[in-house]
Parts: sequence; C-alpha cells; structure tokens
Amino acid sequence: MLLALKIDVDTYRGTREGIPPLVAALQRHQAGATFLWSLGPDHTGRAIKRVFRPGFLSKVSRTSVVEHYGIRTLLYGTLLPGPDIGRRCAAQMRAVRDAGFECGIHTYDHIKWQDYVASKDQAWTLRELERARLRYQEIFGEPPKTHGAAGWQMNSHAYRWEETVKLDYASDGRGTHPFWPVVDGQRLNCPQLPTTLPTLDELIGVDGLTPENVHEHLLGLTADAPAHGHVYTLHAELEGMRLLPTFERLLAGWRRQGYQLVSTRRLFEQLDLARLPEHGVEMGEIPGRSGTLALQGKVRG
Repeated sequence: MLLALKIDVDTYRGTREGIPPLVAALQRHQAGATFLWSLGPDHTGRAIKRVFRPGFLSKVSRTSVVEHYGIRTLLYGTLLPGPDIGRRCAAQMRAVRDAGFECGIHTYDHIKWQDYVASKDQAWTLRELERARLRYQEIFGEPPKTHGAAGWQMNSHAYRWEETVKLDYASDGRGTHPFWPVVDGQRLNCPQLPTTLPTLDELIGVDGLTPENVHEHLLGLTADAPAHGHVYTLHAELEGMRLLPTFERLLAGWRRQGYQLVSTRRLFEQLDLARLPEHGVEMGEIPGRSGTLALQGKVRG
C-alpha cells in the first residue's frame, strides 16, 4: 500500500518559509516525498488576470489566497520585481535533496507556464522547458529525472520533450492510475503517474469542509487502497504553512490506514512497465478548480 507525496513549490515565499516545516513534518512521520521546484522568477502577481476565468473568484474566496500567499507574493511581477527563486534559494533546494528527498522540475516561470502553455507552439514550449532543465542542472549538478507540470498544464510538445530528454517518469496531470501517454496516436516512453486525489484548495469551503475536518474526507477516499497506489499533490504554500496541522493529521491518518508514504519515484519503481496501460491525454475540467487541466484520457485498444 503506497501513497506517494508530490510537493509542488510555486513561489519564493513557499520555498523559503514553507519547505522547512514540511521537511520536519515528513521526517516526524517517516514519510518520503518528491519536491518539484519552480526554478525561475516568481511572478505570482500576474495571476490577477485570471479574475476573468469562470470559477476563479469562487476558488479565491474559498481558499483565502491572501492569507496563504501573503500580500508581497501577490505583488511579485506587477508592483514588485519577481525574485529569482533558483538563484536565491539554491542552497535550500540542495538541502532538501541532501536530506534524502527526491527533487525534480515543476517549472521555470510558474505563472507563465500555467497561463499560456496549453496554446503555445513547440518553440515557446521547448524554450521554457530548457530554461528549467538548465537551471535544475546548475543547482543540483545533475540532470533532472522527473517533471510535474505547473497547474497540471501541458501540451503535446511538452510530453514529447519528456521523452526526448529521457526523464524516468512524469506526473503532469490528473487521473486514476499510472499509464503510458499516447500523444497524436503515438505512445511515448515516459510513463505518467497522475495525481489521483483532490487537493486541499479544491475541497476546503465546499460541502462544509474546513481545514479542521477536510482530512476526514480525504481519509475516506483512501480507506480502500487501489493496487496501483495513490498520488497526492500538496503545495509548500498551503500544507507547509497555514495548513500544516491539516497535513499532519493526514499523514497520521494514512499511516493508521497502513500506507507507506513515499516519493513518486518509489511508486514508479514498483510498476510493472510491461503491463502498464496506454491512455490518451486530454484537457478537461475537474470539480473545485477553475479552467481546464491535463487529464488521463481513454485507454487505447
């Protein structure tokens, strides 16, 4: 019974302030995890244009964005220059690696990728991915082996890049179980381990769920363990800060349910790749999140 923890680190503040408490909590609960880093400038303030996206305002009102991210972060890239996370926080990132946790690429510029990649061409996509890859190698002294897309936003060029640079696996979308991605009719050789569980910001404020009881809902979803395990995505800005007590209740609950809490790499290493199904990838909506995102599509054959 494996439950993989995938930690998306979106912002400068999350890297500096959210990561140390998360690492300490994981160590207290003897949990592994994979940390996916934003490696370039923090331009969180530019997300203001999402105000016109259907469902965005209701999500903001439910999840207290100002409380979780802070006023300063919400001005980066607009009224304040965006700090370069990779330049300023390289030592903190290496410390996480040295503590025994897997690291990988989340993005170079989180807001830029999340807001534009779905409609961009090959040149734009590869430029952004290569910026992230080169910065990762500069920081860690080795090439990245995994990628988890910012905001679960992808396009066909990004999937092909993962195969081209020979990533071991990726976790770019939402779904129910690991699979080989099929893009434009072609099976690619970088398996996907999709996020299988809803995130806290998708649940809190819906149907009476609060930071104090949302763990009970999630533990209900994991009561019966699937053979392929689960992938849970958390955020340094949420579970590493104001929602840390909620996350610790989840960790304790999953341990009581009998799960081993592991990195996504550990889950990948348990897969029988020869028997992995092939699924298309598509963009679609899920409850609790505005806009469309990458989803596990229909099985091929």
